[in-house]
Amino acid sequence: MERWHRSLRAQFLSELDTTHVHDLADLNARLWAWVEQIYHRTEHSGLCNQTPLARYQQDLPRIGTLGARAAQLDELFLHRIERYVRRDGTVSFQGKRFEVPYELVGKTVLLVVDPHTGTVKGVESEAGEPLGAATLLDAVGNRTRKRRKSQPETVEPAVTGHDAPIENAAHGPNLIELAYQRHYAREL
Repeated sequence: MERWHRSLRAQFLSELDTTHVHDLADLNARLWAWVEQIYHRTEHSGLCNQTPLARYQQDLPRIGTLGARAAQLDELFLHRIERYVRRDGTVSFQGKRFEVPYELVGKTVLLVVDPHTGTVKGVESEAGEPLGAATLLDAVGNRTRKRRKSQPETVEPAVTGHDAPIENAAHGPNLIELAYQRHYAREL
């Protein structure tokens, strides 16, 4: 990048006649003309005395399209930050606490973060498998929430449909827990 800026200053800015530049569009038009007509067609020692255009054309057979992977491109650039899940089912990031699935308590997970916006997208295992959502903790709203420790799973397979029993929370999973288990069954 330093070499690019040096070339830009030495070859473009030093030669630019500002009497012809009336606005940003004029400046951009002149810059693109210089890049296309001069910079891309001048031999560069860093490219073994080839022009950037010739070097690009040489590599064209090896350049492929992303195809269906283009939709996943943003995911590849998300940051993964290791965090320990506290006993209350939370992790911290940039001075904020996030709730994660309670069954992750005591484990180390990867918090998936968008580096551009600083938003937390979710939680993954070290193998990159999604483990669930990470939601910003509402300390005021959650201060009176009753929490119960996770129990070992001894639940029989649930009956689906309208005839499915909705069990009391003290005796087994309720509708919310069943929905949660069904939703994350693919990801766990």
